[in-house]
Amino acid sequence: MIAHFQNIIHNFYKQYGRKFPFRTEITPYNVLVSEVMLQQTQTGRVAEKFLQFIEEFPDFIALSNAPLNKVLKRWQGLGYNRRAIALKKIAEVVIDDYNGILPDSVEILKTFPQIGHNTASSIVAFAFNKPTVFIETNIRRVYLYFFFYSKNAVNDKEIISILEKTIDYNNPRQWYYALMDYGVMLKKTHPELNKKSAHYRKQSSFKGSNRQIRGEILRVLIKNEAVNISDLETRIPTVDSKKLRRILAQLENEGFIKIRKNVVDIAD
Repeated sequence: MIAHFQNIIHNFYKQYGRKFPFRTEITPYNVLVSEVMLQQTQTGRVAEKFLQFIEEFPDFIALSNAPLNKVLKRWQGLGYNRRAIALKKIAEVVIDDYNGILPDSVEILKTFPQIGHNTASSIVAFAFNKPTVFIETNIRRVYLYFFFYSKNAVNDKEIISILEKTIDYNNPRQWYYALMDYGVMLKKTHPELNKKSAHYRKQSSFKGSNRQIRGEILRVLIKNEAVNISDLETRIPTVDSKKLRRILAQLENEGFIKIRKNVVDIAD
């Protein structure tokens, strides 16, 4: 059963495997950048931005030394800008604490900003070709299809117990690539599969959300550098002043911006 399942996944990948720049130029740094980018962002958008980002910040040293404003500017279009700050902080940690070498330990990586178990495990699998256990949307879809097709409210713990038994320990990097690509195919042919998961949540609307407003604020600051809060209120008229100032305070607390005498700027 396990061998048959593995053959199906591997054979599909041999014939239909997707090509991405972060799958061809594999280095620990490149994998880290791509995996952080891929959090909540589709691969098509990441592929283009990844090349631009790597060209401007080719290694840990370049990224750690880069001004935050420059990093955020290159990040524009990917959303969830806190990931850009986290990535810069990770580069600084790698340079300062690990002699510029990304650790190949899931537990160590989990101590880094914006990196949880799944991202840490994917980085170790893809960067170092070491077997790890993790689930993301496309992987979940594959296991729901093959092992839980007639069941609803499937918990990830149930999937993990099978995933652990089916990992290709000889080449975990390619195995996870293959699983993800098979999952993308299933999304087109069986779009209802992820609703069988106990963890399924319908994504909230982006329009009018705090995330949209945060993005608009950062776009204004990246383009214009320092801006008076009153000018910012004029540039983003759809948001009332009280809400705008609350979001500005959040951005300052998170390290995105600095506010001095009602003037807002990207943090140093």
